[in-house]
Amino acid sequence: MSDTRSSGMHIRINPELKASVEPILSAIGLSFSDVFNLTLHQIYLKRRIPFELSSVQLTENGYTPEFETAMLCEAEESYAAAANGTAKRYRNSSELFADLDAEGDDD
Repeated sequence: MSDTRSSGMHIRINPELKASVEPILSAIGLSFSDVFNLTLHQIYLKRRIPFELSSVQLTENGYTPEFETAMLCEAEESYAAAANGTAKRYRNSSELFADLDAEGDDD
């Protein structure tokens, strides 16, 4: 049978981060101890950190800088096409989806 006693642990947490996270945890009925224990259980069960660790810096919108730049370029191209009258226009959504399906067939 497992030992049900608890062991104490002291953890240093950025006070601003702690203050920001506390209401979120409270809203879902969890304490910092609960989250820490859940995380440790997942590490034990999965034999790894239970979330992705990456050195990739994301933009404030949650995208990689390269992906966000590509999206912004596409948006600028679309705005330019709309402004100069070369943008495709559709009478209804069925026409749009038919065109998208046709483009997908070319791949």
